[in-house]
Amino acid sequence: MATYQREVWVDAPFEDVWRFYSTIDGLEALTPGWMNLRVEGIRGPEGESDPDVLGKGTEIRLSLRPFDVGPRQRWVSKIVRHEKEDGAAMFRDVMEDGPFPEWQHTHQFYAGDGKTLIRDVVNYRFPALGEPGSPLAKVGFEPMFRYRHRKTKKLLER
Repeated sequence: MATYQREVWVDAPFEDVWRFYSTIDGLEALTPGWMNLRVEGIRGPEGESDPDVLGKGTEIRLSLRPFDVGPRQRWVSKIVRHEKEDGAAMFRDVMEDGPFPEWQHTHQFYAGDGKTLIRDVVNYRFPALGEPGSPLAKVGFEPMFRYRHRKTKKLLER
């Protein structure tokens, strides 16, 4: 699998950043409008709909229609890890159904001097082209994650 990684320091307390990223509101706020995200449904680890926190075992059903081109793309993601300890936290979602043959997104958070380091690591296999196609995926990932990090700073920094 190919790997994409990006990180940013946010001048906001660790707890605020972690809480924000652990909700569906955070996901919706951090997805660019050009992706035309629609949350189709959320099922918590105990089968409850619309849980407050996206914890381990939560399944999220989305659809996207980037740039309003083509049919909506279905995406089903499941959170397979969700951990927090003093000054560090992470969660990992795995695509169970969607446009990529393999997709694993690890969100990492680290506290430091009143700020928070956010690191996104995506391991993926590009559709049809496999490993040789991974540079094409990075062309799309960079604007997406640059937007997410800029938006996080705008919404959470003091």
